[in-house]
Amino acid sequence: MSRRFASSRLAFAILALGLSAVPAHAGDTDLTAATLGREIFLDPALSASGQMSCATCHDPAHAHAQANALPVQAGGALLDVAGFRSVPSLRYLNGDAFYFDKEGTPTAGFNRDGRAASLIEQAARPFLAPHEMANVDATALAAKVAAAPYADRFRALFGDDAFDDAEGVFLRVRFALAAFEQSAPELHPFDSKYDAFLAGKLMLSPAELRGLALFNRPDKGNCNGCHSSQRGADGSPPLFTDYTYDNLGVPRNMEIPANAQPAYFDLGLCGPDRVDLADRRDLCGAFKVPTLRNVATRRVFFHNGLFKNLRDAIRFYVRRDTNPDEFYPRAEDGTLLKFDDLPPDLARNVNTSEVPYDRRPGQAPRLDDAEIDDLVAFLGTLTDGYDPATDAADPARNVPPSAP
Repeated sequence: MSRRFASSRLAFAILALGLSAVPAHAGDTDLTAATLGREIFLDPALSASGQMSCATCHDPAHAHAQANALPVQAGGALLDVAGFRSVPSLRYLNGDAFYFDKEGTPTAGFNRDGRAASLIEQAARPFLAPHEMANVDATALAAKVAAAPYADRFRALFGDDAFDDAEGVFLRVRFALAAFEQSAPELHPFDSKYDAFLAGKLMLSPAELRGLALFNRPDKGNCNGCHSSQRGADGSPPLFTDYTYDNLGVPRNMEIPANAQPAYFDLGLCGPDRVDLADRRDLCGAFKVPTLRNVATRRVFFHNGLFKNLRDAIRFYVRRDTNPDEFYPRAEDGTLLKFDDLPPDLARNVNTSEVPYDRRPGQAPRLDDAEIDDLVAFLGTLTDGYDPATDAADPARNVPPSAP
């Protein structure tokens, strides 16, 4: 996304919400707001605990995703309130407000369930949510911003009346964060090994090329169906997501405290966080297709953080239906509880028709172990910061193991 386009969208959003635009004398508005947004992003003092910033969960050293292998993170005033979903990366957050395309397919939006229409809207919850930064209200947050080292820069950007009302401060904070997320080069570097390959600067290894072929083949990995690997019509680099939603039937993760309640289910598009589609039972269990850029650096996978490494996540994709016993528990009577993280009447929503899910027990998976290895090799080329001298995109080197 160009800086001009991002700035225009942000300016429109802040005007539409009833605030004055940034002063004309502020210079490069987008860059200035993004600079302020970076400071806000890194500031733990904006949380009730004084120890949690945006970067605590979205660690720049881990492609702006979580640094540990916990399925969910803990926040709150004492950092002891567990969350409900794993942490997504903040890189490459391009997109639009949620909509249904001409075929009725849910598309776009922000958050895993698409409930936020913009990055400005998305940024509201983390500051106030009891399991995140846990500010009591906008007034509590505004007081923290007014006392921050960057308060004078905040006033210079937004005007002498920038601190006159708490809700206005809250919105301006989110405006600056959105400017940072849309404009900061480190969040949109497009400097992976695969980008260099697309630019004709290098050749992928044989294993990586085999993995790319499997990724694109509709009868093998079929990953390209949702995670396009081709440049856009305008020549833009691929984002490896089509912004749609899918229901994969990921097994229930009992490491998430909320899942100790048998009646609790995270149903993505139809709740519990998102409420406007609660009546669309056909959408229950669907979550937004994430970008696969930097996927090899992830510490956990899927919305519930069940799988801890990339190879295991891919094995689930290709063996879920041929070898379900590897992933799902059995009831006391021996019945296999397939798709156990959905109420039984919603199991029909799981994608079982597309490759590689169109298999059943006794059939061979679409990918064998060697092919999974090749696919893992290719996905490693999507890691930002590739250096041909040191192969910094190697996930084993780029993200050293750390204790949860």
